[in-house]
This record gives sequence, C-alpha cells and structure tokens, in this order.
Amino acid sequence: MSKTEPLITVGILTAPEIHFHFTGNYFSEQENTLFSGDNKVGLKNKQLLFNGKYYNELQFVPEKSDNFFTLNDVTIGVDFHWQRKENQSFRGILRFQAVSSGILAINIINTEDYLKSVIASEMNGTASMAFLKAHAVISRSWLLAQIENQKKKKRKYPDFIETEHKRIRWYDREDHILFNVCADDHCQRYQGITRHLSSVVMDAIENTRGEVLTYNGNICDTRFSKCCGGITEEFQNCWENEKHPYMPSIRDTKENTEVHPTSDNIEDFIRSHPDSFCRNPSGEVLSEVMNDYDCETTDFYRWTKEYTQEELSGLLFRRTGVQFGKILSLSPLKRGPSGRISELRITGSLRTVTIGKELEIRKALSPSHLYSSAFTVDATNPDNEGFPSRFILHGAGWGHGVGLCQIGAAVMGHKGYSYDEILKHYYPTATLQKIYE
Repeated sequence: MSKTEPLITVGILTAPEIHFHFTGNYFSEQENTLFSGDNKVGLKNKQLLFNGKYYNELQFVPEKSDNFFTLNDVTIGVDFHWQRKENQSFRGILRFQAVSSGILAINIINTEDYLKSVIASEMNGTASMAFLKAHAVISRSWLLAQIENQKKKKRKYPDFIETEHKRIRWYDREDHILFNVCADDHCQRYQGITRHLSSVVMDAIENTRGEVLTYNGNICDTRFSKCCGGITEEFQNCWENEKHPYMPSIRDTKENTEVHPTSDNIEDFIRSHPDSFCRNPSGEVLSEVMNDYDCETTDFYRWTKEYTQEELSGLLFRRTGVQFGKILSLSPLKRGPSGRISELRITGSLRTVTIGKELEIRKALSPSHLYSSAFTVDATNPDNEGFPSRFILHGAGWGHGVGLCQIGAAVMGHKGYSYDEILKHYYPTATLQKIYE
C-alpha cells in the first residue's frame, strides 16, 4: 500500500479535434514555451497537429497550482438517458495522445483533488457530512484498488462468452490501458472543478484523507450504485465470477441481517414496496444526493416499462444485432439475491439466445440503459399463435446494486448514522484504515 498520496491519470474524452482554453499559463514540455487562452489540437496522419507541428504526445503543466484548463464538448452520461455535452474545467496537468479512435485528453491530478471532484460530481454538496465522508472513503478505496489491480495486471476471466445460443458479457473498470480511470459513470463521475466544490465536500475529503476500506490486507474494490431497490447485489453476478466477502448481499434496513426473500418469492419482493432505507426518500434527501440531470427521474425504487410486440422486437434487433423475429418470451434463468437477472433467455420465432450479465441485459432492453436487471415480466394479450402483444417489466432499483446504495446511505446520514456506521452497514467485514497522511 502507498504511504504517499498517488498521482492518477483520468481519461476525459476522445475526439478527432479538441478545443480547449487555458486560464493562466501552461508550460508545454514539447514546445518549451508557455501557452494561455484559446487553443486547439487536431489529428492528421495519425499524429497530433498543434501550433503547426506534429506530435505523438503533448503535455501541458500549469505554471501555478490554481490555474485550470477547460475542454469543450465533453460527453457525460455516455449511453444513459441523461447523455449530453458540456464544457468542463480541470486543475492539474493536461496530456494529449494520438490513439486509433482520435485524440485522447488525459488529466493528471493528485488523488485527493480528484476525489473532491468525484464527490461534487456524484452528488450535491448539501448532503450530510456522514454520507459525504462515507462516499469519500469508498471512492478513494475503489480508485486505489483499480490502480493496484492494473499494476498486478489482475484479469482472470474473459469479458465475452459467445456461442450460437449464449452471449454473456460483463463490463469492468480495469480495462483502461493509457490511464487509470475514465471520467464518466463507467468508472466514477469526474467533472473537475465544473461542479461547485462546497466547503462541506472539502471538509469530507480532508477529514478522511488517506482513509480506505481494507480486507485481509488489501484495499477493497468498493462498488456503489444509485439505488439498490431494497437488497444489495453480489459482485460475481455483475462482473467476474469472484466473490468479495466484504460486499455481501444485505437487506437495506436497520437490521441488515434480515432474512432475504427466497428464489421462490423474489418476484413478489420486486412487485412490492418493502421498507428500506432507499424507499421513498424525501425530496430534501434526493436533492442532496442527485444532480439536476439525475433528478429528471425519481421513480427508481420501483418502476415499470412497457413495450408492444413490435417495439420489443425492433429494440432487441437494434441493441443486440440479433434478429429474433416475433418475441415469445423473456425468461430469467439466473438471478442474484437482489433479484437482478444475470442470465435472460430471449425466445423468438427465429432465434433463442441467452444474454447476460446484468448490464448487457439492461442495454438490450432499453434505447439507453434499463434502470436495473431486477425485474419481472408480464406478457399479455397473446395472438392466435401465442405471441404476446405487450410486455410489461416491473422493476426495482437503479444500477447494479453492488456495495453502497447511494440513496440508502444518504437516508442513513439524514437519520443520524455516522460515516463509519454507514460503511459497516454496506461493507460489514471491511476495516477502515488510513494508508497515507
């Protein structure tokens, strides 16, 4: 484990041309001069074109620590329902690299400065201090665990299993090669100093500086999602087939050892509205946890999605590339303890294919992403051949559900729980440890 604060690299965006602005002077190591104001970098013959010269890589270092740069047209919420572009500003070093898909912009920054942005980007700074401190610890833990895994080149399982009748894919965050983490929800939402850094967020970071969760001497890979739907999920049902004992499935209630629904009645659980920390949070709590574009939707604890036969058949073809024909059924084959489906069999008049894991299912059944894969299916009004005319999905939660439930943790903070109590609730066997000053 590191005894000093690490520098990290964050991939911000990739584009064929990038316009950017320096507020204050930035030194170019390649050109050996200072730049400020408006600039742009293009791509020609697979090389960077800047200031009339060609480079494979460009790096700009701020002359003063409070200088910052602004990148135009950064895409946020990639593939999600709130996807949009905005100009974003960052402190630290700016690096450009020529890659096969265009120009890659990378921000090099201290761990703690990165975390200030993550906490401000993931939620509003009006949240309780306990919740912000808990989130600071898990964001720091997750980040440093990814870096350790990259150093170890830890990758035991393939990402994609494909046969004629089975397609199983999962998406992890260790697949970045040229940088440690990306800036979007695929990793942790990082928007530099674009979001207001409140004094509460700053205090939460400073008061937990260097603190992480550990298990058996290793930094925990602390996952989190927006809303667990009443039960958190286990790691192996969303990503690699590897259990993490410090992130068990728990009921998101005061007594988190409460008996889980059985496989026989998990669908009843999904269709009901059981008491949970993340159930029906007040508007005040939601405003503390969710940024404006997250608040565009609030029906995430329990939700419904309907498709006609034609809509579903067309959607599945567009999203999977498989021509199923008319859809006969959507049949869950495997569920995790939260009810999230990890394998779903899609039966059509032309093909039957099983898909998974949870994110692949969510991507297949929505133009962007379904809220979660914890859902039941009602197929109604069959025609003379038995093909339903309408499919109704009744779902629970928002996100993969592994680890900390952001809405549930925010409610806990509102109810007076301390940050270490929140961490113990979602990561019951992990140890809180300070690894650098």
